Amino acid sequence: MDIHQKVVRGTFIKRPNRFQAYVILDGEELLVAVPNTGRCKEILTEGCTVLLREGLNPKRKTKYDLIAGYKGDKLINIDSQAPNKVVEEALKLGKIDILKKYTLVEREKFFGKSRFDFRLTNSQNDIYFLEVKGVTLEEDGHTKFPDAPTERGARHLLELVEARKQGWGAGVLFLIQMDGVTSFSPYDKMDKNFGDALRYAAENGVDIYAYQCSIGEKMLTLDKRVPIFLEEHLKS
Repeated sequence: MDIHQKVVRGTFIKRPNRFQAYVILDGEELLVAVPNTGRCKEILTEGCTVLLREGLNPKRKTKYDLIAGYKGDKLINIDSQAPNKVVEEALKLGKIDILKKYTLVEREKFFGKSRFDFRLTNSQNDIYFLEVKGVTLEEDGHTKFPDAPTERGARHLLELVEARKQGWGAGVLFLIQMDGVTSFSPYDKMDKNFGDALRYAAENGVDIYAYQCSIGEKMLTLDKRVPIFLEEHLKS
């Protein structure tokens, strides 16, 4: 996924709420939008370098979106809209081997009470429901999800189990919005219910994937598969 809008570097000051942040750009303090309701506390620290994407709508209240930050030398994309775009691109290019047989890729389709990110269909009309979760929390190469409690996320996993029980294919893909990582696990200390739901889903035939990205200041694309530890204590 290429970012076609203008992207500039700024300096993070503070985040007064989930949706906004203050940054310094060209010596001026600006209010910018944050397209991620997660905490991102380990990324958005005072004085860190952040990437700002210029908005195209002249009527919007803020000119820029804060889409990424540098944690030391590591660039981490935090745009919550990016994972679905990256995965859609990967699906259409056949970059996810186990899902290459599905040639029809549809966005945001309902099953039960949940709207899944993708419904995939092959030439035999087999259907596969895929949910995507963006991952931004990293420590010493190990990544975790979620970085904030998510009842909705756990509900999606249980709906995927139900789809599987009804004979459909079902999976959840954790898109790690950075490179250079070693592993992934659910973050039980943050949300044990989500971790339990993920393990339950795996036990009931739901596919679990984790992929890191190749990342640049104006691009993000699905790269290599990452080992998954469903029990968080296996990786501290």
